[in-house]
Amino acid sequence: MKVYRHGNTYIAPKGSFFDGNVKIDGNFIAPPETHIWGNIVVAGCLELGPYSTVGGYVEAESIVIGHDARIKGPLRVLETATICDNACLHSVQAGGNIIIRPGVRVGDVNSAETIFVYGKVTSERLFGRAVKVYGT
Repeated sequence: MKVYRHGNTYIAPKGSFFDGNVKIDGNFIAPPETHIWGNIVVAGCLELGPYSTVGGYVEAESIVIGHDARIKGPLRVLETATICDNACLHSVQAGGNIIIRPGVRVGDVNSAETIFVYGKVTSERLFGRAVKVYGT
């Protein structure tokens, strides 16, 4: 699959699929409907577009997960994580703040900082320095 590079940011075309593991030494923008069948490790920021899927685990410095995305393995982030509406994740572990939007389904959520929950979400456990819930 062709991936475009701009500085240390790598961009995949819309609807890309990767048969296997992906390792990026920089930032990675995966647009809508990107499918990664293996694991993904990103040295910088990962932006996973809406309706995208990852078949394995995800490791990144920071991450933004688009709405209706699916990650089958654990998500490990060094800094902040933002999980948009209706995403489905195995689990999340972050060194910074985690923002969880309405409709998200996730297993355990662990943060060294604050977990912000907006609206109704489904989660097994929320562990953080603080958990703040806004809305119902």
